[in-house]
Amino acid sequence: MSDILVFGKTGQVATELGLLDGTVCMGRDVADLSDPAACAALIAEHKPKAVINAAAYTAVDRAEEEEALATTVNGEAPAAMAQACAALDMPFVHISTDYVLDGLGALPHEPDASPAPLNAYGRSKLVAETAIKQAGGRYCVLRTSWVFSAHGANFLKTMLRLAESRDALTVVGDQIGGPTSARSIAQACIAAASGLGGSDGRGKSGIYHFSGAPDVSWADFAREIFSQAGLAVAVAHIPTADYPTPAVRPLNSRMNCASLEQAFGVGRPDWRQDVAEILEQLGT
Repeated sequence: MSDILVFGKTGQVATELGLLDGTVCMGRDVADLSDPAACAALIAEHKPKAVINAAAYTAVDRAEEEEALATTVNGEAPAAMAQACAALDMPFVHISTDYVLDGLGALPHEPDASPAPLNAYGRSKLVAETAIKQAGGRYCVLRTSWVFSAHGANFLKTMLRLAESRDALTVVGDQIGGPTSARSIAQACIAAASGLGGSDGRGKSGIYHFSGAPDVSWADFAREIFSQAGLAVAVAHIPTADYPTPAVRPLNSRMNCASLEQAFGVGRPDWRQDVAEILEQLGT
């Protein structure tokens, strides 16, 4: 019996989970989320202590044209995992997104806020949230936002790449949220899986929010990256309307994360400290 079975291997959070003791990560070659039944069968075969789903279809803009595939991977596969875990009474932790919310207002969204996704990616992730709750097992749906790390493609690495050839950038300044390091998300997943396995774990099942603090705009996030990296790049704010994308992005990605700390002892990490650690990893 493996300790914690992780769906995903090369993504940002899955990579960080793979660095932790007691995890077994499965890539697409072993666990293809376009085949939900096969994913459920793997859980029944391995019988781990807990399951974390860190795999997803994350091409937000392309999902507008491939919503059926995104829904299979992001919705139906996690649903099958949740049902398999419920049948074995084992904890299931699933990473979701702020994109299931409408992005309206200026206050932090509560975990029990009514979902109203603005794009296909958000709709696909909402399918999973609904099904996981209906499965009736021990579960934690962890909504997070603005993921960054030393691995893969993300905003921090994009800013560093652009800085190699640019000394001035325009960055969206009216979308506000909490940047969140993949390492912090991985640690939160482990804490949730452990907490769900306790004697009072079933009572902790639910949807939780987790994002870095403080909340900032993309433009201010970029400024902090350049400041810490010692790069002289001027950043000018532009409105979302001046940077159109196929998928609509929420303007307000602030999330109230208090219930996660209450249930599992996981507070909001300072993303600025995580930026410093990642820049050191990257040798910047």
